[in-house]
Order: sequence, then structure tokens, then C-alpha cells
Amino acid sequence: MTANTEHSFVAINYIDCEESYKPRFEELFSSRAKAIDKMPGFKNMEVLKPADGSAFLIVSYWDSEEAFKAWTGSPEFREGHKRGFEDIAKAKQEGKEPPMKSSFKTYSVLAR
Repeated sequence: MTANTEHSFVAINYIDCEESYKPRFEELFSSRAKAIDKMPGFKNMEVLKPADGSAFLIVSYWDSEEAFKAWTGSPEFREGHKRGFEDIAKAKQEGKEPPMKSSFKTYSVLAR
């Protein structure tokens, strides 16, 4: 069995937000910079809001792992995440826990 190579690499960012930060997180994505949209190898992105209050999922589709890694190391990545990074830095300066935490998992497409 061979995979359709339309999107051969998927990155999922699991974002856990404090309850009070969830509206801000949704605002950040509804007004996002869209810097990722211009990156070579980027295909699509979905932001999934949990029905049960658990982690938000940011699912991005790429031509390759190399294209994804180029995104995460790019100035566009830093610009696209600037407001969220500022929120985290502010919380740390105030001696508080960050309002959100993220963890990435990456996948190769096996089948469609």
C-alpha cells in the first residue's frame, strides 16, 4: 500500500490553555498573521477546538518534514507566533505559569 503524497507530512501541535486564556487563544488564531501560508511546502492548516475542553489541535500539512522544519526555524515562524510568545513572557515576568503550553508530534501519512 502506498500513501497519496498530496500531503506527505503532518505536524500536530497540542495546545493546552488555562481556562481563562482560551478566548485569547481563539482571538490569536482568528486574527493570525498567515505567515505560514506563504512558506514553501506548506499545504494546509486546521485549528481544532476541543468539544470536551481538552487541548486545541493545530494540524498542519506539508510536502515534507524538511519544509516543516524550515518553517519552525524561520523569521516567519517567530512573527506568526509573536503575540502568543509575548503572552507567555509576560506571565513568566509576573511569576505566573504560562497561560498555554504546547507540544508537537509529527507524522508521515500512511494511507488515506
